[in-house]
Amino acid sequence: MIQAFGLTSNPRKDLPPAVDDVSFDARAGHVTALLGAAGAGKTTALRLMLELQQGRGITYFRGRPLHRIAHPSREVGVLLGDVPGHPARTVRGHLRMLCAAAGVPVRRADEVLEVVGLVSLRDERLGTLSRGMDRRLGLACALLPDPHTLVLDDPADGLSGRETRWLHSMLRAHATQGGTVLLTVADPKEAARNADRVVTLEQGRLVADQDAAEFARTRLRPRVAVRSPYAARLADLLAKEARAAQRSVEVVREGGNRLSVYGSTCADIGEAAFRHGILVHQLADEVGDMGPGAGDVPRTGPTAEALRLGEAKVGQPDAGQVVQMRDEPHATGRDRHAEVGQVLQQRADTSAAGGNGHADAGQVPAARDDSIVAGGERHADGSQVSQTRDDSRAAARDRDVDAGQNLRLPDVTHSAGSDGRPEAAAHAPTAPSAHPRPASTVPVPAQNSRPAEARSADPLSPLPPPISVRPAPSPLRPLRYEIRRAAGIGTGFLVAGAVLLASALTAVLTARIGHTPQARLLAAWPWELPLPPAALGAGLLGALAFGDEFRHPALAADRGTVPRRLGLLVAKLLVATATALTLAILTVGCDAEVLYVVYGRELTEVPGDWPALGASWTGLVVGCAWAGVLAAGVFRSTTAGLAAVLAVPVVVVPLVQKALAGSSVRTAAGFPLRLRETLLLQWPFGGERYLSAVARVIAQPVGGAMTLSLTALLCAYVLTTLRSRVR
Repeated sequence: MIQAFGLTSNPRKDLPPAVDDVSFDARAGHVTALLGAAGAGKTTALRLMLELQQGRGITYFRGRPLHRIAHPSREVGVLLGDVPGHPARTVRGHLRMLCAAAGVPVRRADEVLEVVGLVSLRDERLGTLSRGMDRRLGLACALLPDPHTLVLDDPADGLSGRETRWLHSMLRAHATQGGTVLLTVADPKEAARNADRVVTLEQGRLVADQDAAEFARTRLRPRVAVRSPYAARLADLLAKEARAAQRSVEVVREGGNRLSVYGSTCADIGEAAFRHGILVHQLADEVGDMGPGAGDVPRTGPTAEALRLGEAKVGQPDAGQVVQMRDEPHATGRDRHAEVGQVLQQRADTSAAGGNGHADAGQVPAARDDSIVAGGERHADGSQVSQTRDDSRAAARDRDVDAGQNLRLPDVTHSAGSDGRPEAAAHAPTAPSAHPRPASTVPVPAQNSRPAEARSADPLSPLPPPISVRPAPSPLRPLRYEIRRAAGIGTGFLVAGAVLLASALTAVLTARIGHTPQARLLAAWPWELPLPPAALGAGLLGALAFGDEFRHPALAADRGTVPRRLGLLVAKLLVATATALTLAILTVGCDAEVLYVVYGRELTEVPGDWPALGASWTGLVVGCAWAGVLAAGVFRSTTAGLAAVLAVPVVVVPLVQKALAGSSVRTAAGFPLRLRETLLLQWPFGGERYLSAVARVIAQPVGGAMTLSLTALLCAYVLTTLRSRVR
């Protein structure tokens, strides 16, 4: 079950917050739709619930906020936008990589592929998937850890009718098994068809929270869509005939040559147009949308022109009466209370002989208000609910909701006051109340319980707790995740092949020119190059380890960042070390073989000091790989990581050489002996000699520059990690 309380986003400069004090529930075993037009605040509300955006409020997932859940992916499956995987990775490889991140067995990838119907496409690249297949893959990623709750942002966007039906059947199956499903939709008819409960947002505020059946009754209404080049003439004609026949018919001019006619049929409209010679281009039955506030608050429409037809004179009970309400964004200068519901349309009672009249002009049951009142529970009287308004201060009354009671709804008529606002006049028939929500122990301020001026000046002053954006959790199996990430695409193999080819060509050309030591020939490192191809390739692969994470953030698709965790860093450094060592050994072997084939055995003899040369070579290649990993992690870019690798010989080495230049009055002779005396330990297997060799390597300009660069990058990585955690 999801319980959201007081969700409020931070204000945007001079604009009001995108989401303002939104509270609702999504029950287990049900599909809940968050309905609203573009810009209504649906995505912002989801991001606040998932703690992806700063603001105020709190959301409980089965009684716990998200940051209190040890493994959030196993509790909440999220689909926000497209799948941000590497386009060269296969569908199956992407899911296997996420299995390591979620800590589930790798066979789970094949299971969800079969569930979502992607078994035949498991070897396809992500970049080649269609929109529908990408949505299926996104659902597979959300279902991979087998979560209890699914949170989906407009999952049917861009899908065909068949794919949309399949998607909603999958979500219905998950809810049937006891899971909770919360999704955002923009089409009210889609929400009524596929959801059990509909929560309606309008310009960041909750305007209705209803069962699907109640939502369909209060907001969706049959109508006839008409298109004619003589729309105004046809509207006047329909008004005249309805008035003569004393029928309740409503005509709404939608703009241009389109009309929406309520309370009539295609046959009646077509016959009227034919009798008067009016050309009609379209005549079709539709289900009309009454707007976000249908059944909740009366509205007046600033765009659509309503023709009230069939209005009777005073004293004629046979005439029906229709009053159309449209949406108005905000009631200026007034603070609207959370109301139980008001009737959108009313009709005078017909005479006993006239019967019930037209059903289309009948009363529409009003929607129940589900807003939460701060500091108490809601109380409902069995016969009547009264509310009072005050422009300066809104008084919130405690109301108790009984699941078995019916709410007496206030009727609404238009008054002739100066402000033109509707006033409560009589009482309409009762409407059954929806499922009561369980009383919460968290105090939540009443929605819209303050004056509008106070809300606009200080939108975050009531007490929903602040929402802090936390970094994404680290993979549960980081080493396995990093191995699958690196081996799942062909970039590493292409870079390694390019390095070996460039090294072989460089070695052959350098040997032909001459004047190059044998050790540099085997490493393909002429004096003119700042680094050998193998070191550059290792640095590039290290930079890609973090650069690809930021470019295609599979670990934190909704956050757009990468978790800065020690386990993930160690895993990336270990994989980069193994890759660099492999590349260093293959480079020397390939260069030696090519030199032997081209020039003979003379250039392939093993040097006498090969242990020291080998240690220096591997240290250089591994150091470049580490520099690429750390720099890409600090600067969040592959290019920055490679630039840091190149900066070591170009910038840092000259600085170190300049610092070490000149005569020295003291030397480090006898360093191993003094080290043994200091530690009071006998190093096994002559370990002091190796330690001394490492010290000599660091004392060289290149070794010292590499050590200095790695130390600086590691400190920068730790500082940025601590800074992000403190924030």
